[in-house]
Amino acid sequence: MMTTQQHLYFHHCTREEIARLAKQGTTVVVPLGATEQHGHHLPVYTDSIICEYIVQEAVRKAIEQIPILMTPLMAVGCSQHHLGFNGTISISSSTYLNMLHDILESLYVCGFRKIIVVNGHGGNHQLMNQAVQDLTVRHQVWTAAASYWNVARAQLNAVNAGEVGKVPGHAGGFETALVQAIRPELVRSERILHNHRELMKKTYSESGVFIGKHGELTGYDGFTDAADKATADKGREYLDIIVQAVSQWFVEVHGVMNDQSI
Repeated sequence: MMTTQQHLYFHHCTREEIARLAKQGTTVVVPLGATEQHGHHLPVYTDSIICEYIVQEAVRKAIEQIPILMTPLMAVGCSQHHLGFNGTISISSSTYLNMLHDILESLYVCGFRKIIVVNGHGGNHQLMNQAVQDLTVRHQVWTAAASYWNVARAQLNAVNAGEVGKVPGHAGGFETALVQAIRPELVRSERILHNHRELMKKTYSESGVFIGKHGELTGYDGFTDAADKATADKGREYLDIIVQAVSQWFVEVHGVMNDQSI
């Protein structure tokens, strides 16, 4: 069990400390964000702000029960479908998959055998899953991967988080509420469109089937729903729920990894 702030972050450790932590069976967590347009009122760093906060706070809670370490956030993701709007920095899907392969391979070479990836941007999700599967095929290693909203889906449904907008949506009420809670000074409240009718016609269905049309993968004008119902109080409520769910997931996954040898 880690007891010092120094050991919360991979990037605050020395090479000797990394080697020791890996040898001790520490679980390492890789957060994935993005830098892309988020409508008229949110910063382009929205997904990264949210994911880094959630992973940091979840690791901070989980470290009280298990040895766990957080790597630096990967702040640029696969956002090709947002390149039609200004402010997007994207990595193509093939390059992004290779980058994930290399990051995970590096952690394996460092000695880590329990690796978790947490995602905060929809465009990364499938590539993340493929990368961890590929690593698990290549090496004797435990891996787990999820987007934070899926880990906390049941808990968010229980408090009707969808009342502010799609969960997670894009640049809509839900993400706006989270940024209002984490970095309120970055939300341009005067630019939030009110009573905006949701116009997204083609999207991912709950069954996992994808239907897409060129130019309509980002919602209407680059966002999926209105943000006028978002509040910082709601954002804090949802963040508490997500952090608790993700932290508990870390503990449970680490336990499974410990209970079964590789």
